[in-house]
Amino acid sequence: MTTFTVMTWNVENLFTPSIDAEVEEHITYAFKLNLIANVIAAADPDVIGLQEVGGEEPLNDLQMALNNTYPNRIVSAFPDNRGIRVAFLTRHEITKVEDIADFPAGPATEIFSLTSDNQSIPINRMSRGALLIRVKKDDLEVYVINAHLKSKLLTFRREGGGASFSPRDEFERAQVGGIALHKRTAEAVTLRHRVNLLLENQSGTPLILLGDMNDVPDAQTSLLLLGPTGSELGTRGFNRPDQGDDARLFNLAAAIPEERRYSRIHHSREELLDQILASEELFPRNAAGDRAIPFADSLVDFAEGLDSIGDNPNLRVDKVPPDHAPVVARFQV
Repeated sequence: MTTFTVMTWNVENLFTPSIDAEVEEHITYAFKLNLIANVIAAADPDVIGLQEVGGEEPLNDLQMALNNTYPNRIVSAFPDNRGIRVAFLTRHEITKVEDIADFPAGPATEIFSLTSDNQSIPINRMSRGALLIRVKKDDLEVYVINAHLKSKLLTFRREGGGASFSPRDEFERAQVGGIALHKRTAEAVTLRHRVNLLLENQSGTPLILLGDMNDVPDAQTSLLLLGPTGSELGTRGFNRPDQGDDARLFNLAAAIPEERRYSRIHHSREELLDQILASEELFPRNAAGDRAIPFADSLVDFAEGLDSIGDNPNLRVDKVPPDHAPVVARFQV
């Protein structure tokens, strides 16, 4: 039996300061790296999926802060307009890498954005590319997909290339809010499309989808990722063999203790935005035919409690602890 542990963590704007930055900025960055490294080392995951990484340089710095115990790293080639992207650190051999960014064809992914002068322009790719790897630990190979879906935080385009967090009026707020929801849906459809190709009628390689889904497990965008319904954790159908099992993903949210079932606090509301979903191969059955439920937890006390955040990220530029808690899952395969 092989133990395989994964972590997902939105580390909130992990950028290396410029050489001429203020000393305080370098100190804040060093403290942040040290905090993140200590939490990772204590959890001891095999694979870490990170979101909001500012490229190769901060990921290399994090490797060094971890004393090179995670020698393998991969960064997405598709950042958003802030330069943040998803990335992986892993202890183990990486046998496949694939960027996922472009929307597949279909009516669910034919969506549009709004220019600064209220003109429609088509959107054809994810806000931030997702990243697929296959890793090998002992005799176990696992696909892991890391995603950071479109944020619920709304930004409103302004002439000259700028942006505001405040709308001009309710027409603009409603339009931009609706577009954000459409885009997150299209991104979930894109992930589900790639998962289908990996799981259905294939060799049985386990798959884990993790990341910042930017909505709660019961949101429709999150539910799209599950595949066929009816066998979720905590339901009567969970232990029943089903013809949909080959394509299904199981969300481990229900395995997290209820009092810790959140990973961010927004306007004093606890939300589990950071989720881990896994395919049936990672839920082996016992002699009675029941599926094993992996260990899962949200490390909400990693920095003596999460801050409650608002809608202006500029207010957090000098904060050391990220605004999301890391979420971990441990499988026995």
